[in-house]
Amino acid sequence: MRRGLKISLVTLTGAALTLSASACGGKKAETGGGGDDKKTLKVGLAFDIGGRGDQSFNDSAAAGLDRVKKDLNIQTEEISAKPDEPDADKESRLRLLATKGYNPIIGVGFAYTNSINKVAKAFPNTKFLVVDADQCKVEGTNVLGACFSEEQGSFLVGAAAALKSKTGTIGFIGGVNVPLIHKFQAGYEAGAKAAKPGIKVLPAKYLTEPPNFDGFKNPALGTEAAKGQLDKNADVIYHAAGGAGIGVINTVGAAKKLAIGVDSDQYNLPAVAPVKEQILTSMVKRVDLSVFDFVESVSKGTFQAGTKKYDLSNDGVGYATSGGKVDDIKAKLDQFKADIVSGKIKVPTK
Repeated sequence: MRRGLKISLVTLTGAALTLSASACGGKKAETGGGGDDKKTLKVGLAFDIGGRGDQSFNDSAAAGLDRVKKDLNIQTEEISAKPDEPDADKESRLRLLATKGYNPIIGVGFAYTNSINKVAKAFPNTKFLVVDADQCKVEGTNVLGACFSEEQGSFLVGAAAALKSKTGTIGFIGGVNVPLIHKFQAGYEAGAKAAKPGIKVLPAKYLTEPPNFDGFKNPALGTEAAKGQLDKNADVIYHAAGGAGIGVINTVGAAKKLAIGVDSDQYNLPAVAPVKEQILTSMVKRVDLSVFDFVESVSKGTFQAGTKKYDLSNDGVGYATSGGKVDDIKAKLDQFKADIVSGKIKVPTK
C-alpha cells in the first residue's frame, strides 16, 4: 500500500517539533550547535521521488527516521519530492526547513547533492546529510555524505542468481540509466560470473533515461521490462528500480521464476505478497542506518563532515535471507563476502 506523505511547504511554518535530545535538563542551546550536550533538535527529512511508501529506497530512509523518533526520542518532520522537479525546488525546500530551525536536515537521494552543498553554505550552523551523495562527494564543514558500496551487495545477489538459475540465463533491470545504478549492474554481473563462469547475463535493461526518473516509480515500466527478459529465457531477474521494481517482482513471480529485490528486504512487502515465495533474496542497502547514525552523531555532538562509507565490512550492504531460498548456498555467499572484505576480490563499479 502506498502512503506517500506530501506536506506542503506552508504547513511546515507552523510546525513546532522541539524535544531535548539530552537526558538532563538545561537551557535550550542555539540551533545548529554540534558539540553541546544540551540542545533541542528538530529533524527535517526530504524524500526522493516516490516518498514514504515506495517499498524500497525511500522506505528504508523512513525506517531510519522512525527509529530516530523511537530510540532517540526526537521528533521529526518529512516532506516528499515532486516528480521531475528542478534543483531550485529542492533548494527552496531545504532552505525553508533550515529557516524554520530544523537541524539536522537530511536529503534522501543523490539528486539532493548539489542543493545541499549550496544551502549548507548559507546555514553554517545547521548539519546536513546527503544519502547516496553523488559520486560520493560533498562540500562544507557541516555536510556529511552517506555512500554505499552497492556493487558489493549486488555481487552477492549476482552469485545467488547464477547458483540458483536453472536455464543458465539471468537478467538485470535498472530504474534510470545513471552512474549510481551502473554500480548495481556491475557488481551483479561480476558476482554471477564468479559463481558460475558460464552463466549468461542478458544485456541490462534501463527503464528510463535522465531527466525522466519514472524508472524509479512506475511499476508498469518494470512489468514490461520483466516480460521482455522472461521472453529471453531469464529465470532470475534482479531489479534496481525503486518503486518501479514492484512491477518486476510481481511479473517475475507470476511467471514462477525468481526475483531479487533491492534496498530493503522486499520479501514481506504487501505489494508483492501473492508472489513472495518467488523472491530469491534482496540486496539490502542500510539507508536506515545512515539516517540514524547521522542524527545520533548530531545529538551526541560527535558529527564529522565528509563522507561515510557503508559496505560489506560494516554490514552497510548485504543480502536478505527471508524465505529460506538461499539457505543452501549461504556458505558460498558468505565466503564471497569474506573475500571481498579481505580485498581478495575487487568488485567493479562500472
